[in-house]
Amino acid sequence: MNKYITLILVTFLASSLFMFGWLSHSAYVPGKKIKKISSLEKIKRKKVLNVVLLNSPSTYYIGIDGPTGFEYDLLNSYAKHLGVKLNITPAHTIEEAIKLSKNPDIDITSASLAKTPNRSQNFNFGPSYFEVQEQVICYRGMLRSDKFPRDVEDLAGLNIMVGEGTSYSETIQSLKNDGFEINATLTSEFSTEELLKKVSKHQIDCTIADSNVYALNLRYFPEITLAFSISGREQLSWILKKEATELKADMYSWLNTFNQQGKLLQLKDHYYSYVLFFDYYNTKMFYKRIKSRLPKYINMLKEASTRFGIPWTLIASISYQESHWNPKAKSFTGVRGLMMLTKNTAKMLGVKNRLDPKQSIVGGTRHIKQMLKFVPKEVKGENRLKFALAAYNIGLGHVRDAQRLAREIGLNENVWSDLKIVLPLLSQKKFYRDLKYGYARGEEPVKYVESIYNYRDILEKINNAIEK
Repeated sequence: MNKYITLILVTFLASSLFMFGWLSHSAYVPGKKIKKISSLEKIKRKKVLNVVLLNSPSTYYIGIDGPTGFEYDLLNSYAKHLGVKLNITPAHTIEEAIKLSKNPDIDITSASLAKTPNRSQNFNFGPSYFEVQEQVICYRGMLRSDKFPRDVEDLAGLNIMVGEGTSYSETIQSLKNDGFEINATLTSEFSTEELLKKVSKHQIDCTIADSNVYALNLRYFPEITLAFSISGREQLSWILKKEATELKADMYSWLNTFNQQGKLLQLKDHYYSYVLFFDYYNTKMFYKRIKSRLPKYINMLKEASTRFGIPWTLIASISYQESHWNPKAKSFTGVRGLMMLTKNTAKMLGVKNRLDPKQSIVGGTRHIKQMLKFVPKEVKGENRLKFALAAYNIGLGHVRDAQRLAREIGLNENVWSDLKIVLPLLSQKKFYRDLKYGYARGEEPVKYVESIYNYRDILEKINNAIEK
């Protein structure tokens, strides 16, 4: 009897298992596996593109109208293509940028990174967006001596410094491995821009910089000069996550379209051609334009002077500094007219047509008047106007950062003679990294203010001579 019961139970269990297997097989639909969400889809779902950006003039910094820089503008355009917000994590050195790129929340790292063979073994690079060459940059005064290097062998015995963790340090090490004698110091304390400044003051003989970085800085450091190129053509690229296959493909497609539309060329022209042209001022040309261009606008300038209580010679000097008295002056970023107003600033000032000389002059003068109101009351006399001009050029936030820094190092924060000592420090990471508005090309507002006052002095002397 027990044998029959056991047999029945075994038969029932076997039948149950068969039915369960058959039903499970019937319910299975081939191809319906759970698909892993791609990096691109995650970005679109959270509506945020997280990027690491090097805080430097060739990449990203806070300008007078907010964030700016070649790579910032490029990535901001890509974020708009995706329909997401650009969220920036700033880095102060290339080493720091590479370290931050390992954060799982970071989608893209942008730090003017050359796609070198060594880096290609360790990182997943996206599309290339700029072609550069590494160049040896030396002190111009050495041209008059036999110390000025013409090739790699001439670098022996020179005082050279390059950034640690950069492609330049890789180049130096490669040359040493090939038997060249190069006395190069690696530093993590100074950015490439700071090293170029050291070269211009002949604190070091030479450094290495990418050709685009050299082009941007030549106008600020006239005592630097190109010795020779030390590498072949290299591609600047973004670092992506290893698994970012779809994101990489989408970036290639977008950049190709962006390039075909001519937008990439416009962006390069803005940062590497147009800016260079507008920052060179020739005294001879200024005198020439006093005769050929100024008479067209002098009545408008004097009317604005009477209306806002600011000397017409000062308004004229600002407009010359901004546009060389060209009413149709414009840039890729949207700056327009005699006073080179941005679209947002013009709207705020009630200027409907920035290319109209009278509207531009009135709007720009009103803007200076507003800047004067924002200057702290502790700043007295002529200092107020110089502070306002600096704010007009670089932004009020950076001026306040400079005032804070002046206090910290024992200088008078309310006088221009001390502030112009401090402003250039805003380009040094040991100072700007702890300031609210971060990096700024602090030497530019100093040159800006001094140039305007120089033009004003010339105009006032000419005007006084005419009136006599």
